[in-house]
Amino acid sequence: NAGTEADVYICVYGERGDTGSRQLLRSQKSKKFLKGQTDIFAVEAVHLGHLYKIVIGHNGLGSGNGWFLDKVAIKDPVTDLDYTFLCHRWLDQGQDDGNIARELPVTDASTFPGRQELELKREETWAAEKWKFQKGNTLQFYNRVTRGFICLYPDSRVDALGDKKNKYGKVFSMWMYA
Repeated sequence: NAGTEADVYICVYGERGDTGSRQLLRSQKSKKFLKGQTDIFAVEAVHLGHLYKIVIGHNGLGSGNGWFLDKVAIKDPVTDLDYTFLCHRWLDQGQDDGNIARELPVTDASTFPGRQELELKREETWAAEKWKFQKGNTLQFYNRVTRGFICLYPDSRVDALGDKKNKYGKVFSMWMYA
C-alpha cells in the first residue's frame, strides 16, 4: 500500500524562480506511482538555474491515496546536472505526520555526503521512539559507572539514585552505553 492513485503535483524551485504547481500526468509506465516503481516524467519549464528545493504532494483523493516517496531525481537538460531530493517518508493523512505534501531541499552529495540520509534515519528513529517521552511516562536510564538508575519523573524530578521499582509502575528502561 505504498503507491497512490491520487493526483500528484510538484513545484520545482531554482535561483531564477519556480515552475508553479504542475500535475505529474504522463509517466513512461502504464500505471504510475506503484510501490517499488520508478516513474519518469517530462516537465517543461523555463530554465530555473541551480535548483534548491521542490514541493511535492497529492490531492488526497481516490482509494489508497497514501503514498510512500523515496526520492525525486531531476536532470537539468541545459546544464546536464542531476539534482536529488530525498524524502523517504509517507505522504498520507493516516501515516507519519499526516502531511500529503512535502518540501524537500536538494541533496548536494559532493558537499554533504550522507548527511541527508543520516537526518532521515534520525527522524525515523525519533518517530519510533517518541512515544516514550509523552507526558506521564517515567524514564529510567542505566548508568554503568554507578551501576544504578537515573529516573526522570513526569513531574520533572530527577532521581540519580532511582530504584528499578517505583510507585509509577510502568517504567521504560533504556540502556545507554558510553
